[in-house]
Amino acid sequence: MERGAATRGKVAQAVAGAERIEIKATIPNHQIGPALRRFGLTAKNDEERFIYFFDTPELDLLGAGIIARARRVVGDEHDSTVKFRPVDPADVGHKWRKYRDFKIEADASETGMVKSASFSMPVAKGLIKRVAGGKRPIERLFTAEQEAFLADMAGRKLDFSKLAVLGPLLAQRWEISDAACPWPITAELWRRGDGKRLMEVSIKAPTVQAAAALAGFMAYLAELGAERDLNQQTKTRWALDYYVAKLARAPARKTPAAKAPPRPAPVARGGKPPARKAAAVKPTARKAPVTKVARVTKAGPARRRAR
Repeated sequence: MERGAATRGKVAQAVAGAERIEIKATIPNHQIGPALRRFGLTAKNDEERFIYFFDTPELDLLGAGIIARARRVVGDEHDSTVKFRPVDPADVGHKWRKYRDFKIEADASETGMVKSASFSMPVAKGLIKRVAGGKRPIERLFTAEQEAFLADMAGRKLDFSKLAVLGPLLAQRWEISDAACPWPITAELWRRGDGKRLMEVSIKAPTVQAAAALAGFMAYLAELGAERDLNQQTKTRWALDYYVAKLARAPARKTPAAKAPPRPAPVARGGKPPARKAAAVKPTARKAPVTKVARVTKAGPARRRAR
């Protein structure tokens, strides 16, 4: 490995402006089973999430470096996120940094490093299901502050009526501690509607530890015998490619007209987020169908799901 004047400050320069670094690696499909068994990861000790993406059928947002998503976390708070990748932190307005769930991170892998800016806000339980079922417009999932962030970064206002619901994916998430790795490890297993899986392991560290964390985590994976995933791609691209193809085969569904309800007050960093009141849903004769996803069968009592 090259060292000396040519490498001095190389990683520090790459993460400049970011608050922390997240280092990710994709596990090859044939090693997913052994990885789950080695760390005792099961449906009994996971955190389950249902993830929905919103994009055009041509994936115009993803092509522009924009990710819009919502997550239903079983037994926990639901949220929506707007993310831009790549970004230059110097181009991100300081007014956004006061929000509790706004962050600028450096995302690193064996293929390179890129910086991203994301802004998340809580979503009322039940609202994501109603949007996915076509009973509410997509824009109801995003606050006025998130929409302003979108417009500020993209240079234009986003037309939510052009977007489609892509998902949901079932995501299982675990936090792992291993004496051989000084950073807490997160393992996440995504499962698409066709049953195919993608597993990613990652660590997060302060940017001052970026060089040590990047080299150390990759060495840790090599010591475990984890192979490089030659088909490595981002989880988002892997998911959206499938759901866009599925959307093309499905009959068109009319998108409900968007309304302009009052928006909640912004949340300052460190403050408690206000409860978001979901609009009342008028009873209908029939319920809109909700897409089902494959999931791991659990032994023992059934877990209560968030509504």
